[in-house]
Amino acid sequence: MNAAALRLAKPAPARTAIGSAFERLRADILRGDLAPGEKLRIQDISRRYKSGAIPLREALNRLTAEALVVHSEQRGFAVAPISQEALLDLTRTRTWLNEIALRESIAHGDAAWEERLIIAYHRMTKEPRYLDAAKRRINPAFDPAHRAFHLALISACGSAWLLQYCEQLFDHADRYRYLSRRIHVADRQNEHAVMLKAALKRDADAAIKSLTQHMQKTSNIVLKAGAAAPDAAVVAARPRKPNKKAAKSR
Repeated sequence: MNAAALRLAKPAPARTAIGSAFERLRADILRGDLAPGEKLRIQDISRRYKSGAIPLREALNRLTAEALVVHSEQRGFAVAPISQEALLDLTRTRTWLNEIALRESIAHGDAAWEERLIIAYHRMTKEPRYLDAAKRRINPAFDPAHRAFHLALISACGSAWLLQYCEQLFDHADRYRYLSRRIHVADRQNEHAVMLKAALKRDADAAIKSLTQHMQKTSNIVLKAGAAAPDAAVVAARPRKPNKKAAKSR
């Protein structure tokens, strides 16, 4: 069965001012370009995105519904905060749901599912995680390919609702994933290779174990660095420029 047929019907992204503002804000929040807890004043972001107040307000309301933005009458809009407790809860819930989805996908996946999985893995391996690992410059082209591989793993689970929940949690995990990449540079491609091999061998236990370890490793990197604390998150999301005077004195 085609993976797209399993997913809940979603309207095509509107190519409107609202749709554009929504996508740009959302991407900047997930990447950490807009830091956790940062206030989103309409006037400020209107200048940043060269967009009108009405589309931006509607975009912020949509992001509030996705829990990526928080809103209060007194304080207005702000990027949703992150925390160690939230990360632990998110990781735990992701492992629960992905275990069910992956086990079902392996049990019911056909030759077309195997082909989708192999193609998604191949495309992901063509994109490096970093444009410049030394400077921790993340490659934006890696992320869609990475997402596609993880979705392909569970795409034969047979539940549109389960796929939607897993994708939603994947989005929230992106915020911590970007933090982890800025904290620790590592070649993690082998982790995906292990998942692929186990899934194609129809070894559900091994595939689930490798996927769970993969998700927990990202969580552990962030937790060990203390980067999910509110103040630390801002620093991690926006690395400070090197102090030239200090560098000269070394």
